[in-house]
Amino acid sequence: MMIYDDDFILEDDSLVLGIDEAGRGSVLGPLVVGAVLVPRKKLRFLKRMGVKDSKKLTSKRRTVIARKIKKLTTFTTRIIPAEKIDEMRLNSINLNQIETNAMEDIIGELMPDACIIDCIESNEDKFTETIEEFIKTIQKPDMPIQIMTKHKADEKYDIVSAASIIAKTTRDKELEKIRSEYGKLGSGYPSDPVTRNYLKTLDEDNYPWFVRKTWNTIDSIQHENHEEK
Repeated sequence: MMIYDDDFILEDDSLVLGIDEAGRGSVLGPLVVGAVLVPRKKLRFLKRMGVKDSKKLTSKRRTVIARKIKKLTTFTTRIIPAEKIDEMRLNSINLNQIETNAMEDIIGELMPDACIIDCIESNEDKFTETIEEFIKTIQKPDMPIQIMTKHKADEKYDIVSAASIIAKTTRDKELEKIRSEYGKLGSGYPSDPVTRNYLKTLDEDNYPWFVRKTWNTIDSIQHENHEEK
């Protein structure tokens, strides 16, 4: 889907914002929330660039398209380091709230006419209501912000696909910085054997700053290590 007339009431100059994240489930590195803002009349150019869900693009292709997106659009990111994620989780702020806070911060900064978000809650309506409650605190009565949250929005809407590419390429750069200092550590996801093997080599009393120590994966790795001793 490219033009969102079925979902929103938009003029050609209406600003449409897409938001998505990368690194949500990772045990290593930051969570990155990415956003792309573009006038409705320019949405067609995203399709011509070949934007799609970042997971369906090679790293090289993502990088090329990200450069094009940055030239055409207004974009921004929120990079939430592992240390900050752990700190907030230890203060009873769950991952959904951490991500929601970042999304709301972006909406408040960019003030779009319409916003499409890749839904992070199981209940789309509930998450939409959460964002709408925030919108009430920042919007002007004569300039209402239209909101939609959808599961797999990064596959359905070009503007969210573009946001997913910005988020993913930003996170990839952050991981490359870490790899340059700490060596091979895999993708950072718990399902990656390289990542798990890397975690098993670490001193559990002195994890590096980029490890999310509050993840269940860490408990699992520690249990495996203790059983092998």
